[in-house]
Amino acid sequence: MRTSRSFHNIRLKNKMLVMYFFAVFIPIVLTNVIFYIVTIENVKKQQMQDSTLALQQINREFKTIIDEAVGISSSLYTNLNLNLFLEKDYVSDIDYIEKHNSFLRNFNQSRPINPSINSIRFYTDNSSIIYSGGVYSIDSLQQELKHFKDALKNSNGSQILIDTPSNQNFETFSIIRNLDYFYNDKQKFVKVEINPVTIRDIFNNVTFKGDVYLLNEKGEIEYTNNQSLKQQLDKSIKFNQIQKENNLVTIQANLNNGSYLNDWSVVGTISEETMLKTVNKSKLFIILLAIINFLAPTIIIVIISRSFLTRLQRILRHVKRMKNQDFKLIHDQEYQDEIGQLTSEFNRMTKKINDLINDVLLVNIQNKDLEIKRNRAQLSALQSQINPHFLFNALETIRMRSLMKDERETAKIIHNMAKIFRNSLTWGKDFVPVRDEINLITSFLEIQKYRFGDKLDYRIKIDEAAEECKIPNMSLLPFIENASIHGIEPLKENGEISLSISLYADTVTCVIKDNGVGITEEKRKQLLASLENEEDIGENVGIKNVYYRLKLYYPDQFYFNIDSHLDYGTSITIQLPSQIESPITSNSDKNLYFIK
Repeated sequence: MRTSRSFHNIRLKNKMLVMYFFAVFIPIVLTNVIFYIVTIENVKKQQMQDSTLALQQINREFKTIIDEAVGISSSLYTNLNLNLFLEKDYVSDIDYIEKHNSFLRNFNQSRPINPSINSIRFYTDNSSIIYSGGVYSIDSLQQELKHFKDALKNSNGSQILIDTPSNQNFETFSIIRNLDYFYNDKQKFVKVEINPVTIRDIFNNVTFKGDVYLLNEKGEIEYTNNQSLKQQLDKSIKFNQIQKENNLVTIQANLNNGSYLNDWSVVGTISEETMLKTVNKSKLFIILLAIINFLAPTIIIVIISRSFLTRLQRILRHVKRMKNQDFKLIHDQEYQDEIGQLTSEFNRMTKKINDLINDVLLVNIQNKDLEIKRNRAQLSALQSQINPHFLFNALETIRMRSLMKDERETAKIIHNMAKIFRNSLTWGKDFVPVRDEINLITSFLEIQKYRFGDKLDYRIKIDEAAEECKIPNMSLLPFIENASIHGIEPLKENGEISLSISLYADTVTCVIKDNGVGITEEKRKQLLASLENEEDIGENVGIKNVYYRLKLYYPDQFYFNIDSHLDYGTSITIQLPSQIESPITSNSDKNLYFIK
C-alpha cells in the first residue's frame, strides 16, 4: 500500500519519460527506422538501375530515327536531278507541271517506304515554280517552324537543323537541310518530317515509370510524355524550372550524335513515391514487425498507466456531469503528482463555477437577453421609418399630368411606384441581391425623372460579378432619395445622379454621386458625428436608418463615408464584405473596414 502511494507521488512527467525511452522510443524507433532506411535505399538503387536502362533505350531509339531522317536528307542533298529540278527557270506552268510529273511524282513513288518518316517537302525561292505537290516557298518554311534561322540560308548543307512547328505540335520533329551541293543560284531546302506516332511510341516506354523530357542545347523542353505539361507547354519553359517545383529524381542521357544533336539530351524524372511502390506493397510485413515491437512496450505502458488511469476516469465522469449542471466535488486522497494536482484544481474550479452561476452568470444572461430584445425592437422601429414624402409628391404629379394629357407614361410611373411601395412594406427579407436593389433604385429614379423632366439625369454602372452579392434591403435607396430631393431639386437644370457598384478582393464598393448643391464641411462633420448617437434618431432618418442597420449586420466590417462640397455635389461611399448569405450567419473570415 505504501509502495503504491509512493508511486502515485512520482511526477507524471517522469513516468512518461520512463515509458517513452524504455518501452517505446528505443525498441520501436531504432529497429523500424533502420529497417525502413535499408529497404528504401535498396529499392531506390534497383529502381535507378532499371530506369537508367530504360532511358538509354529511349536515347538509342530516338538517335536511330534522327539518323534515318538525316540519311534521307543527305541522299537528297547529293541528288543532281533534284537540284536541277529546283534550280530550273520554267517558261510556263505547263512546262513545270510536266517536269513535276516526270520527276517528283516518280521520285515519291519510287522511294522506299519508311514508317518513321511522315513526309518530305522541298522549299525554294524559284518564282517560276508552282508551290504545291511537295514544293513550297521558303517563306512558308519560316512560318511553319519555330527556330528557323536566317543564318541557315547562308550555310552549307553540312549544317542540319532539327526544329518543331510554330503551332506547338510537340510530337513533330523535322530535319531541315540547305540543298546547295551543286548550285547556289536559288535558295533550296529539304524538310524531312518524322512521324509523330514513332516519336510517341519511343518516349512512351512502358518500362520507364516516370516522365521523359527531350531537351535541346538551351535546356528547353522539345518533347515530353507528361500529358498535363504537354497541354500547356511553352517552348520558352526550361527543364530546370520544372525540376525546382517538384521533388523528383532525375536521370540524364546525352545525345552526342554529330553537330545536329550536339548538347541535346534525354532526361527522365521519377517521383520518390513511384519508386517506393514496391516498399508500399510490403506494408503487411512492416505492420507485423511493428506489432511484435509493440508487445513489450504495451506491457510496460499498462503497468505504469494503472497508477493514474482510474483517477483520470473519475475526473472524466465528473467533467461530463458538469454539462448537466451537476457540480459535485471529487472526494479522494490528495497526491503530489500531476493527477493529484489536477483533481485539486478541478474541485476548486467546480466550486468557483458553481458560485459564478448562482451569483453572476444568471444575472448577466438576463441582462443580455433584455439587450437583445431591445436591439430587435430598435431594428424593427428603424425598418418601419420610411420617408413617404417622395411617394406623395410623385403621386400628385402623376395625378395632375393624367388630367392634362392621356399618355402611357403615367401607367409606367404608377407601376414603378407600386414596386417601391410593395418593397417598403415587405421587410421579411433582410438581405437581397444587388440586382434587386438596382431594380428598385431604377424605379425610383424613373419616378423622379418623371417629376423633374430634363432637369434630372442618372447613370448606373454595376459589375456583373457583383450582381449576386447580398446586401441589406433598401440600403442604397435612401441615399438616392436624399441626392434627388436635397441635392438635385434645388437646382434649376442639369442635375445628375450616378451610382456605381464594383466587386474587388471580396469587397462590394458602392459609390453614389450627385452634382447638387452639396453641404458645408461643418455640416458634413456634424452629420457623421450624429451617426454615433443611437439613442436619438432626430433628423436624417434615412441615412441613420441605413447606418444603424449596417452597424447591426456588420459591427466593424464595413466602411461608410460622406464627401461633399458646397455647390459642387455630394459623394457617398459604402464598402461591404461580399457574400451570398447573411453576414450574421457566415463564419468565413472577411477583411475589416472601418468608419472614416
